[in-house]
Amino acid sequence: MALTPNTNEAFLREVDDEVRRDQLLSFWERYGRWLIGAIVLALALFGGVLYWQHRRSMAAGVEGEKLQTAFDSLAADQPAKAGPALSELAGSSHDGYRALAKFTQGDILLQKNDLKSAAAKFAEVANDNGVAQPFRDLALVRQTSAEFDTLKPQVVIERLRPLAVAGNPWFGSAGEMVAIAYINSGRRDLAATLFSQIAKGQDVPESLRQRAVQMASVLGNDASAAADTANVRVVKPATVKEAQAK
Repeated sequence: MALTPNTNEAFLREVDDEVRRDQLLSFWERYGRWLIGAIVLALALFGGVLYWQHRRSMAAGVEGEKLQTAFDSLAADQPAKAGPALSELAGSSHDGYRALAKFTQGDILLQKNDLKSAAAKFAEVANDNGVAQPFRDLALVRQTSAEFDTLKPQVVIERLRPLAVAGNPWFGSAGEMVAIAYINSGRRDLAATLFSQIAKGQDVPESLRQRAVQMASVLGNDASAAADTANVRVVKPATVKEAQAK
């Protein structure tokens, strides 16, 4: 007896459903335990990440309190009391606290006139790939300032020239040291040009712009216009050495 079209379609659907059930059962029997294991592992990893983030957040809070305590000790003129906390934070896994601690250690050493040790601390920050680039650049400027008198002029120039450009956050400080290194290496024309650029820098501290205007004038560049723009009072020294002393 021939099946009607409706009966034929119903039969085919039943066969198709049965095949799918068999396939699903076969898949579950073969991979079910692995699938459950993968889900459990994923949940465990997710929970581990949440726990790690929580612990890291808690640790950051504790380190923030330690840093504040160290700063309070320094404000009270008790650097020795701040020392242990700063030493601990200098080894922190948190980049910001690590950098701040080392910067502070370097500043304390500068106050003791231990330029070599201070430069070494700033160098650690400058070479720390985990720290944001602007702070690494600042550390390089501080390092170079601490050891400036012991460096050959060309070393200063090559080290700081990438920072001695208008628009860089540390243009003024880096540019001034590069310009002085140009003078010490006999390239007064380059020094005069760089001092003039610093004098025009609106983001450069006023005291630094004033020195730049004076140095540019001594070296033969009329920086009066730059001084007017920057509202800097110009007092022209007689010699380069006198200007540097200011």
